[in-house]
Amino acid sequence: MTGAKRLRLQPMSEGSSVTQLELFFDLVLVFAFTVVTDLAADDPSAKNLVRALLVLALMWWVWIAYSWLGNVVRADEGIMRVAMFVAMGGAFIAALTIPEAFNDLPGGWYGPLVFAIAYLVVRLVHLVMFWLCSADDSQLRTQVVRWALGSITIGTTLLLIAATTHGTVQIALWFAAIAGDYLWTLVAGNGWRINSAGHFAERYGLIIIVALGESIVSIGIGVRALPISWPIALAALLGLAISGLLWWAYFDVAAIAVEHELKHATGERQIQIARNSYTFWHFPMIVGIIALSLGLKKVLYYVGDASHHTLHDALYGAPLYCLYGGVVLFLVGLIGAKHYATGEFGTQRAVAVVLLLALTPVATALPALVSLGLLCAVLLALIGYETVRFADPREQLRHGSPA
Repeated sequence: MTGAKRLRLQPMSEGSSVTQLELFFDLVLVFAFTVVTDLAADDPSAKNLVRALLVLALMWWVWIAYSWLGNVVRADEGIMRVAMFVAMGGAFIAALTIPEAFNDLPGGWYGPLVFAIAYLVVRLVHLVMFWLCSADDSQLRTQVVRWALGSITIGTTLLLIAATTHGTVQIALWFAAIAGDYLWTLVAGNGWRINSAGHFAERYGLIIIVALGESIVSIGIGVRALPISWPIALAALLGLAISGLLWWAYFDVAAIAVEHELKHATGERQIQIARNSYTFWHFPMIVGIIALSLGLKKVLYYVGDASHHTLHDALYGAPLYCLYGGVVLFLVGLIGAKHYATGEFGTQRAVAVVLLLALTPVATALPALVSLGLLCAVLLALIGYETVRFADPREQLRHGSPA
């Protein structure tokens, strides 16, 4: 094999699956999700939660950039393989610097600037690779140039400026960087490419699993230094059930329906589904799962640490809002993603959202374990209703034949 062939980019073909290198890349996001959860859990104040959300939005943007690139060219072939490892390095440094993304810690490099530079490196690698893989596609090349003119200059420049500021100005610059990047992507055009709808849908399904895995990890971290007891066991199983029910809500029908529409759409409509149903509407799902992780972590600590809490203590404040609000955000994102792609509105899921919002103030007066059980019961009722009420269309969608 010649050197030129080894470096050659290999286009992604329809029917391709997610590559192992892309899964390896996702491990950086696993770590980033864990750090964001810890950052929010250590100080669940409103200001710190906003910071955690901003960091999560940037790390999400890192991931989605390579989800689109990996759908145009194979991530594990040619020079793209090297680019993926370089991007992983930048993303990993950014993830390591998350605790210092806003406030520098004593000693070492200046954390906010390191985070901004690491993010810039990841974005530049992504831009260079998109430029190379669009060499023979004038429409894609035009789209890349149009997107880069706003996205790179707005997002990364403002983030670099934010690294030199503090307090409210710093947070405002972060908001401006993220909002500008997101909005520019929304209006920059539909000249992108989806070479494999199945690969694209699978990529986003796997990141949902990665995030749900973080919620399970948070259960264990919350009680890792405590002796096992029946409250811990019960709370852990309830937390696992909630994560499992969210998995069911996403993968049982909704993910299949959206992927079906993505595969059968053509032209700009396909790009719009990929951008709006996946890139944009999946973000509140990710935020919701991370918020749920924080809530689960606090609940397990409440029910397991008898030296500081009793089983009668109620979960309140940010941890409770994250517990219930996380599930609400996940369901809202799922409703939005499916509605945009299929035109179907999940009324029963909207009812569950309203019910959870109404139950949140009630839960502040209930023991933490009861609040957790109530949340699980609402989700169980929702999934049970959908499974029975929509049995025939569910069977048709999943297996292609009536029940």
